[in-house]
Amino acid sequence: MEYLFDNFSRIQKNDPEFHEIFKNFAFNEVFEYSSLTEKESILVILASLIACQSPKAFKKILLSALDGDITPDQVKELLYQSVPYVGFGRAHNFFGVVIKVFDKKGIELPLANRSNTNTQNRHQKGHEVQERYFGSEMIRMMNENTPEDQKHFNRFLEGFCFGDFYTRDGLNDNERELITFVFIATLGGCENQLRAHTQANVDLGNGKEKLISALTVIMPYIGFPRMLNALSIVNEICD
Repeated sequence: MEYLFDNFSRIQKNDPEFHEIFKNFAFNEVFEYSSLTEKESILVILASLIACQSPKAFKKILLSALDGDITPDQVKELLYQSVPYVGFGRAHNFFGVVIKVFDKKGIELPLANRSNTNTQNRHQKGHEVQERYFGSEMIRMMNENTPEDQKHFNRFLEGFCFGDFYTRDGLNDNERELITFVFIATLGGCENQLRAHTQANVDLGNGKEKLISALTVIMPYIGFPRMLNALSIVNEICD
C-alpha cells in the first residue's frame, strides 16, 4: 500500500524526516495488522479523511488510489455516503476535490446515475434497509418512542439517509456500513451512533476482526484517542 503515499512529494522534499516516519508507519506497519482488502483499505482511508476534513491528503491519496483497486463509481458512492453522516458542510469541499482529480485523470463526468429510488418509494425502500440492518423490532420501538414533535427526524433518516443513499448501486451493504463506521469513529463524540453501527456491521458480517482492522488502518489519520474510544465500543459490542 506504500504507493498511496507517492503523491506526497512536497513533504518528501521539504521534510524528508517526517515523510519517512509517517510512510513507514501508515503505509507499511499498520497493514501488517490488518485483514482488509486493498479496496477496503482505500475506502476506509478516504472515508476517514473526509470526516477529518483533510481535502489535501484526500486528493493526494485519491490520485494514487485510482491507479489501484478502486473505481470512479466507488469514489462517487463513498462521497455520497458521507453526506448524511458528516453533513454537507463537511462533505462539500470533497465534491470539488473529486471533480478536479477525475478531470486530471481524464474521467468523464457526470458518471452514470446509481439511484434505485424515486420520490414515491424512497421512504419505503429506506425503511426496508433500516429493518435489514437493525431489525424490525428496533426500528418499530424507535418510531414508537420518539416524541411527536421529533418524528420528522426519523422520517429524514428513513428517506434521506437510508432511502436516498443506502439503496444505491456502486457499493454493497457491507462496504457502506464499514465506511459509515469509519465516518462516525473519526468524527468522535457520537458513541451511541457508533454502538448502533458497530452492531449493524457485525450483523451484516463485518465482524470484530474487520472493525479492528479498519481502526488500525485509519489510526494514523485520526490519532490514538479517537481510535481508542472506538475500539472500546467494538470490544463492548463484540465481546
